Amino acid sequence: MKAFLNELNEEQRKAVEVTDGPILILAGAGSGKTRALTYKIAYLISKGTDPFNILALTFTNKAAKEMKERVSLLLGSGDARNVWLGTFHSVFARILRVEGVKLGYPSNFTIYDTEDSKKLIKSIVKSLDLDDKVYKASSVLGRISSAKSSLISAADYNKDEELKENDVALKRPRLGEIYALYAEKCFRASAMDFDDLLMNMNILLRDFPEVLHKYQRQYKYILVDEYQDTNFAQYVIVKKLAANNENITVVGDDAQSIYGFRGANIENILNLKKDYPELKIFKLEQNYRSTQNIVNAANSIILNNKKQFKKEIWTENEQGNLIKILKAATDNEEGRKIADYISFLKDSEDSIYRDFAILYRTNAQSRALEEGLSKTGIPYRIFGSISFYQRKEVKDLIAYFRVIINNNDDEALLRIINYPARGLGKVTIDRIIVEADSNRIPVWQIINDLNDYKIEINQGARRKIDDFVYMIRSFATYLNSKNAYELAHIIADKSGILADLFEDKSMEGISRYENITELLSGIKSYVEEETDEDNADNGNKSLAHYVQNISLLTDADKDDKNTDVVSLMTIHMAKGLEFPYVFLSGLEENLFPSLMALNTRSELEEERRLFYVAVTRAMKKLFISYAESRYKWGNQEFCEPSRFIEEIDPKHLDLSDLRARESYREKQIEMPKRNWEPKENKKTITPDPLPGKNFKKVTKTFTSNTTINSHYDVGMVVEHERFGKGKIISIEGAADNTKAIVLFDKEGQKQLLLKYAKLKIIE
Repeated sequence: MKAFLNELNEEQRKAVEVTDGPILILAGAGSGKTRALTYKIAYLISKGTDPFNILALTFTNKAAKEMKERVSLLLGSGDARNVWLGTFHSVFARILRVEGVKLGYPSNFTIYDTEDSKKLIKSIVKSLDLDDKVYKASSVLGRISSAKSSLISAADYNKDEELKENDVALKRPRLGEIYALYAEKCFRASAMDFDDLLMNMNILLRDFPEVLHKYQRQYKYILVDEYQDTNFAQYVIVKKLAANNENITVVGDDAQSIYGFRGANIENILNLKKDYPELKIFKLEQNYRSTQNIVNAANSIILNNKKQFKKEIWTENEQGNLIKILKAATDNEEGRKIADYISFLKDSEDSIYRDFAILYRTNAQSRALEEGLSKTGIPYRIFGSISFYQRKEVKDLIAYFRVIINNNDDEALLRIINYPARGLGKVTIDRIIVEADSNRIPVWQIINDLNDYKIEINQGARRKIDDFVYMIRSFATYLNSKNAYELAHIIADKSGILADLFEDKSMEGISRYENITELLSGIKSYVEEETDEDNADNGNKSLAHYVQNISLLTDADKDDKNTDVVSLMTIHMAKGLEFPYVFLSGLEENLFPSLMALNTRSELEEERRLFYVAVTRAMKKLFISYAESRYKWGNQEFCEPSRFIEEIDPKHLDLSDLRARESYREKQIEMPKRNWEPKENKKTITPDPLPGKNFKKVTKTFTSNTTINSHYDVGMVVEHERFGKGKIISIEGAADNTKAIVLFDKEGQKQLLLKYAKLKIIE
């Protein structure tokens, strides 16, 4: 037995040592699935398997990099770099760079990100004179992406009567036409989007048997991480590649299948036995992450799902605290309450801000949470906000890189043809685009041979276009002789981008300039860092290789471990992460579970799996909160607690906050709501202690504003320094908790705490 196998528990070791035939490693949350997969790769190599014959597929570059580093440490050699280990998209992009010529693509094809695709769709919608509010770019792209994930081409889509009828019902009857034009323009630009990487890989294996046989022979062992998240296209590719010898190991957890909305199919893992009758199943049920209370609560949640592999997660960790349920009157109060708990826990448990995460079902919920943190002075970062690589100035410079690598990349070319400004008018550019579309050729082909086309362009504009073409060509001559940093610096300087940004001395201009210098610093780091790539790209520090790497990055690949901030993110983004303290907010019916997910049992079960994922992110303490009212679309709506809270075994819950609030409410009801004033303005209060160790009671003295609050009455016209004029339509509460609902002329209905509102009485 290899020495490193002693580091595994019994079930992990069994799963690693069985190498041949189809294997499912059913790995519960926090059970060490990545460790099992990593050790299996190391074990195969130690037993004599050629690393070139191992294919390991992940969903993030970050996971692939960590696995490769771990294998290298286990083996004490550089063999790991020769394993075909990467994301589905990066591995298939690598194959398509070699084999894509069979499909009509050059090896230097561009990979479009989501923003590139949306921009192209917007231009198509505009050219067809369609309403961009009906044909929203994000919705259209989602529909096209869904079709591609199901391996439905544009031609097949337009032949499918059911799909066309569905589009008519959604009042988007020309969606198939947009799909066809989108596919054509991508092909013309020698570009693939993320979905194309999967779809074209399928076409390659389907239509070229010699390519299929080549890679079937090469990949003698196939390993797939997070198999429950695979879509139909990924499932088909893996099945074809493994068909020769069926030495396939998949790792996954059906209880964490939460990406159905983007095509992931839980049936891929549930029906694995049908695909491979000889399937061996190993269950990793020991959780190394969370306390016993959290693990047992998660078990009680997922038991409510009918469609699942049965497993019982357990842990040897400490019992831990009960899960605290927090109730707030409003979403704003929920934000403040969470912020208060974070402040308290940070001090009382000697923790740091990055130990904390606040999770939510939808991005819209972050607003109230952000306000709570900001008012308390807690630093935070929202995951899923605009990526560094999506910032305008960064995309501008990268667009130069893309055009130099692939002249046919229309989206990138049109972005930079007049940036920095070189005096080319919109009319001139539009005429070039029309000519390119009518001839069904890339824009570069037009501007490269302007004299061959009859376009009305004056001599001044022609000279500027010729200068632009000459500049791009001159940059391209360095592609093979200079590394990524050297060439990037030349482009940033000679294109005029650095000078253009340097001249803008506004705060925004300085920030944009700093972003460009940060990008160049990142490229320099990329060039200087020790190579840890697969053998085919070993030592490749070219600009083309750099651009491919960043084009395949996703939000999940961001690493901010060195930044001490509280993390705010949707639960979908939190998958794969863990935090000592987790606040799960917005547990209200129709928000979580989402109203959109209550049509079928399968949709509800996916929402429950999402809740399970959220709960199992917590290591030490978990807080679940909900609000009794929340503003949606400018209107205040009253909420009821989520059914998911009721599904947790009560013995794992701390309900003291709920009981304290009910007691407080009963006292408030008994108090006279009008004409009540304290006898003195000076008042001393002792706040209820928050849970935790080493708590010291704190006494605060403040001046009551109740006498001010009593001046207001229903029907009064008041003015707020931010919201303007409005009318008070109701007043509730007493003393410092008096709240008024004001209907403002421009801002609509707002609920304000009169103690802080500073309303000026108009009439």
